[in-house]
Amino acid sequence: MNRLRARAAALALLLCGARALAAQPDDIVGVWFNEEQDAQIELARCGAKYCGTIVWLKEPLYPAGSDEGTPGTPKIDSNNPDPALRTAPIIGLRIVRDFAYAGDNVWDGGEVYDPDNGKTYSGKMTLVTRKQLDLRGYIGISLIGRTTTWTRAE
Repeated sequence: MNRLRARAAALALLLCGARALAAQPDDIVGVWFNEEQDAQIELARCGAKYCGTIVWLKEPLYPAGSDEGTPGTPKIDSNNPDPALRTAPIIGLRIVRDFAYAGDNVWDGGEVYDPDNGKTYSGKMTLVTRKQLDLRGYIGISLIGRTTTWTRAE
């Protein structure tokens, strides 16, 4: 009988915890570190959808001896497929666009731009905890892609 009560109590705690993690649409709003912890992205409401902009880089300037850009100057979006946009600074670059809250801690229907390779991917974001966001970028179907984990900046 004690075992049954213990299991019932554990189940009740799990159910309460699941409700505590139920996200509201604006719960992703804020500043997040990327997985490498070398950039911060501010997720915000952009009209009826959500977007994200790079607001901080651990190394915002090209280092001495850089082959990618002039040492001491701000890093730019040099891999952008549009030549007219290749001089845009990385800080201030919108890399997350058009995500909509789908319920169950998921935002989808948006796109993620990777300035490291200049490619744009379909995306899905899942709020795992208040401090952890999984961002999946993919081409075509979600099964073919990569998930990266962002952590909320304090």
